[in-house]
Amino acid sequence: MGRSPRADENQKMAIFWSHGDFYIRHTQGVLQNTGSVGMSLVIWTVCGVLSLFGALSYAELGTSIKKSGGHYTYILEVFGPLPAFVRVWVELLIIRPAATAVISLAFGRYILEPFFIQCEIPELAIKLITAVGITVVMVLNSMSVSWSARIQIFLTFCKLTAILIIIVPGVMQLIKGQTQHFKDAFSGRGANIMGLPLAFYYGMYAYAGWFYLNFVTEEVENPEKTIPLAICISMAIVTIGYVLTNVAYFTTISAEELLLSNAVAVTFSERLLGNFSLAVPIFVALSCFGSMNGGVFAVSRLFYVASREGQLPEILSMIHVRKHTPLPAVIVLHPLTMIMLFSGDLYSLLNFLSFARWLFIGLAVAGLIYLRYKRPDMHRPFKVPLFIPALFSFTCLFMVALSLYSDPFSTGIGFIITLTGVPAYYLFIIWDKKPKWFRRLSDKITRTLQIILEVVPEEDCDKL
Repeated sequence: MGRSPRADENQKMAIFWSHGDFYIRHTQGVLQNTGSVGMSLVIWTVCGVLSLFGALSYAELGTSIKKSGGHYTYILEVFGPLPAFVRVWVELLIIRPAATAVISLAFGRYILEPFFIQCEIPELAIKLITAVGITVVMVLNSMSVSWSARIQIFLTFCKLTAILIIIVPGVMQLIKGQTQHFKDAFSGRGANIMGLPLAFYYGMYAYAGWFYLNFVTEEVENPEKTIPLAICISMAIVTIGYVLTNVAYFTTISAEELLLSNAVAVTFSERLLGNFSLAVPIFVALSCFGSMNGGVFAVSRLFYVASREGQLPEILSMIHVRKHTPLPAVIVLHPLTMIMLFSGDLYSLLNFLSFARWLFIGLAVAGLIYLRYKRPDMHRPFKVPLFIPALFSFTCLFMVALSLYSDPFSTGIGFIITLTGVPAYYLFIIWDKKPKWFRRLSDKITRTLQIILEVVPEEDCDKL
């Protein structure tokens, strides 16, 4: 983005590790909706492979369409401005604030665990610490790209450490023959096909993060090599790590106990690691903080690009005059995330909107297939076999369709929220005969915010 400082190559690799955190409730969500230990492990493996397919498809899109913005940019390029606007509308108003709040709540819970060993953590305390964590992330990304980069690398190390702290004792338990919870692994209350969409959403959400690198394509040096390499290495490690972490849990915790646990990683560590178990919630909290930081860094670029395309307010594509960070695009999430944090059941909200996320990601990958036939001569430095995007997009769209049948209430609410983007598009984008007072007010608000935030358009920042 012009003269704005670019994150170094290590951070770009670390951004990829900003996966929707595995510790939030996804282990429980997958298990609850599959009905057995064996089927839950199958879902974790399948979701890992599907995420790899999606990531490889995004690698082709990212190296062919060298613009930042991820899903938004690809949908805009293939399907036009209306679907692209609806995508960024839902992302800005609901999906990203809710997703950030959920990951942040995990940070708040785990960071307080060592102080409430013998009792329940008050929900208000969790939310207050969570609010502090969200604010710190926003300030960090607003003040300095370089500091955000250095901290992200450290937090990525913490994520890997947290996973290894769980996997290594779990492997030792397997060596000792602790396999009682794997007997009759596919027995239980039985998997209902109607529960598969939710299991899919929980599993894919845990792996989410593979698309973040495409949000900052313009800031990646040598994307033809960097993006595919980051995807192949990271997704292989993440998939193996997440599946082995689940296996490790089941060496010590039964399915029933896992579903009742408020913090699975803590329950596991307390049984195997003794006094060292206090380190686990700290590492997990830092891991969640890394997911928060990487997510805010990447998604702020999505809003920046949408504003640059004229589909979000102009202020969101402006850059701080001294720090050269997209300050407005970062802080716009703060009030919305705080509202989500204190407004109610975030997990239900994510269920409402999960279908929208995977609908648009499925459409973006389907767009890759469309481009193969529509623009056969398009320069493609990285090209995947056609069955990979075909299988990924079909699975996403099939699960979205199945969720409409299996959970019509939640999915219906999400569908209605998504549809509000259509009248908003015609009101804010297409309608060019707005009253003079509205245009004057909009200009005045923009100028006032420019003065307060000390931001200018990118081209003006280049002249300073």
